[in-house]
Amino acid sequence: MLVLFNKPYRVLSQFSGEGPNLSDFIPIPRIYPAGRLDKDSEGLLLLTDEGALQQRIAHPRHKLWKTYWVQVEGIPSPTQIEHLRRGVILNDGPTRPARAHMLPEPELWPRHPPIRVRRTVPTAWIELMIREGRNRQVRRMTAALGLPTLRLVRVAVGPWRLAGLAPGDYRVIGQSKRVDRP
Repeated sequence: MLVLFNKPYRVLSQFSGEGPNLSDFIPIPRIYPAGRLDKDSEGLLLLTDEGALQQRIAHPRHKLWKTYWVQVEGIPSPTQIEHLRRGVILNDGPTRPARAHMLPEPELWPRHPPIRVRRTVPTAWIELMIREGRNRQVRRMTAALGLPTLRLVRVAVGPWRLAGLAPGDYRVIGQSKRVDRP
């Protein structure tokens, strides 16, 4: 079974821990996140009860594209977008080349609490696709280019899309082949 979940802002990507977590939204036993999405990020989180599927989704060797809509502080220059496309040097080494382009402001749900807004500093949206998943990688990539991330929404992982799911909602795709025995 595969579960697509629209993880709200400030929800932990685990079933235990302080503060809101997956157990507050998904009442399905024995499923586990396939990959992670940090507490300050929103959007698509995949969960499964099948180890092989979890490995195929989460392991970097399979190189699934993950698509993010990133609201940044400032207006990216063509040179900054090109840096994202070529790879950015981070303190733990260079990133792989990404797919990146400017994005018109997407129609998204309001975030609670809203992002901080400074009247004198414009914001912009970038669609960024990466094939690796280092800790807070997208935020570190934009920050390295002088474009701090204000809001980060994952909209796709490989062929799976967030479309149609409100924050906190989930959709089950397929059923487990496992038979529970007493």
